[in-house]
Amino acid sequence: MRRVKTVCTRDCYDTCFLVAVIDSKGKIKSLKGESENPITQGFLCPRGVKDNEQIYRNRVLFPHFRFANKPSRKFKKVTWDEALDLVADKLQEVLTNYGSEAVLHLEYAGNMGLLTWYFPQRIWNAIGATKTDYSICSKSGHESIALHYGLSYGILPEDILKMRLIVFWGFNAAISSQHLWALTLKAKENGAVVGVVDPRKTESTRKADIWLNPRPGSDVVLAFGVIRCIIEHGYADLDFIDKWTFGYELLKKEIFKWSPKKVEEVTGVKWSLIEDLGSAYGELKPNTTMIGLGFQKSIFGAESVRAVALIPALIGLHRGFYYGNSKGWMVDIQYLTGKKLLSRKPKVVSQVALGRYLERGDFKFIYIYNMNPVLTLPDQTAFRNGLLRKDIFTVLHESHWTETADYADVVLPAPTYLEKDDIVLSYSHPYVRISKKVISPLGESKDEIWVMKKLAEKLNLKEEWIFEDPWKALERAFKNTLTNGSFKDLAEGATLKLKYRPLNEYQTPTKKIEFYSKKAEELGLSPLPKQYLLKLKEDEFILLNSSTLKYTHTQFQEVYGPIPPIVYINPDDAKFFGVENNEVIELYNELGRTRIRAKVSADVPKRVLWSPKQFVGLCGRPQNILVPCLTQEIGGGPIFNSTIVRIKKLNI
Repeated sequence: MRRVKTVCTRDCYDTCFLVAVIDSKGKIKSLKGESENPITQGFLCPRGVKDNEQIYRNRVLFPHFRFANKPSRKFKKVTWDEALDLVADKLQEVLTNYGSEAVLHLEYAGNMGLLTWYFPQRIWNAIGATKTDYSICSKSGHESIALHYGLSYGILPEDILKMRLIVFWGFNAAISSQHLWALTLKAKENGAVVGVVDPRKTESTRKADIWLNPRPGSDVVLAFGVIRCIIEHGYADLDFIDKWTFGYELLKKEIFKWSPKKVEEVTGVKWSLIEDLGSAYGELKPNTTMIGLGFQKSIFGAESVRAVALIPALIGLHRGFYYGNSKGWMVDIQYLTGKKLLSRKPKVVSQVALGRYLERGDFKFIYIYNMNPVLTLPDQTAFRNGLLRKDIFTVLHESHWTETADYADVVLPAPTYLEKDDIVLSYSHPYVRISKKVISPLGESKDEIWVMKKLAEKLNLKEEWIFEDPWKALERAFKNTLTNGSFKDLAEGATLKLKYRPLNEYQTPTKKIEFYSKKAEELGLSPLPKQYLLKLKEDEFILLNSSTLKYTHTQFQEVYGPIPPIVYINPDDAKFFGVENNEVIELYNELGRTRIRAKVSADVPKRVLWSPKQFVGLCGRPQNILVPCLTQEIGGGPIFNSTIVRIKKLNI
């Protein structure tokens, strides 16, 4: 047996260190967690332990051309030379006839390795291709927190163990971040109080000491209620507020417009419970508020996040929240992508509203990697219709056969993270180590950098920085970013820590925490968080969705089977609509409809439905056919968790 230390590069808070065990035939026998990382603590999630199976199933092993109409999986195996010649010819044709803005490169965080996600963007930046704004996930939350703090970084995961109160707001960490949750349970064993704010009963609420379940979309007012309690009961740290903040009196004036009765009416939460949480914040310090990424994926999600993020400042804590810490590291990502080397800015379009652009034919050539957009993006009818246009040529570079392959003209085989060297940055903890290649690439898989350089050669591109040695580029990007070693140490396998921006540094116009945001005022936004209400008609529901334990987005269906097409419905709603447990019903709105199996459960409140994210319905239509491509005012983020649907019984 041979053992290789590596690091998981999947889109997850935890970025686990692990050890791969390889048998005498060169096959990965197992993957085990490694305790060298104090955050990931030597255990893996259900996805990590199955990566040794997933790597060998449903793989794209050779380049393929399409020979039949879309959508289908009818492809012909070809050589790499044939594939690259066709891709380069089509790309050059579009560049000549339509210009660089008719080329779209579409990628996201399917593999978060720096050499997988970022460095290959150099070719697309060099030719001036259109890019997206990366708004599909966390952008609105980052930008809303930045309005008040300058940047959105907060506490580090190891700080959880020091906390007397840990509040998970819109964050089912027991499922979506098992290692942060494990740290929380350790803190709880040592006396910490755990609070959860979530409309539905979840795996996390079952372990909580305090649970508030507000109506979806009412969190601004709920946060205002908590702040009111903090002020009224004398918990506000006025010395801290005077020294470190701006706009307190303006926030206070807004807060006191919301009486306890009005807060109860809007949120559905008893004032006594809100007081319990407010008192816990005031009495149990230090504390932290863990803000979920899914929390901000609603039409006014950014407003909710910015309101919640202000609570710690009232009680004298510097950045006493956690949302995502990527803005706290200082690795030069813009150099890696080549964006820093450009003389002109590329055109940027909304990732959330991409279906509209495709449907009207704004692009003639699309290159997709590191993403499965045929399931993950909103308004799937528009997006898929766009990919079906005869004047769009689509290339997919992918490790596994996905739904997006059904709409591609060329499919190129990519290695997984276990088949190449890379470095990945966690968006929670500061520990970094090389993600080491465990086995040779399967089939004829070629990594993203190899493909980028081959295409650049065929296009006769002259920019030297496209062909820079990727590890030299990484060394430059990591300059002065490590605390306990050099980049050479990192490349040779050492575990190092990233430098982190100071918690008491605020990159705002006033250089303070701004309760009243000067930047928001300049941008024409509300300087204070603002509550907007979702209004439902009698037969309408808010459809929530979130992660489940066995899947990372659409990954791992090769191992665990399809994402369950189920929807949880409250018993009172089920009774009113005559829905039985396990009955197949239809979810629909003006965008489309899909069929799904009902699960009658008191875990969801009335007028709220919940389903696992990114399922494909029993009729073959995906969940995101129901989600509009509307964008948030702050950050342009999606509105997955404010999707309004109706239900229909089926006579089948």
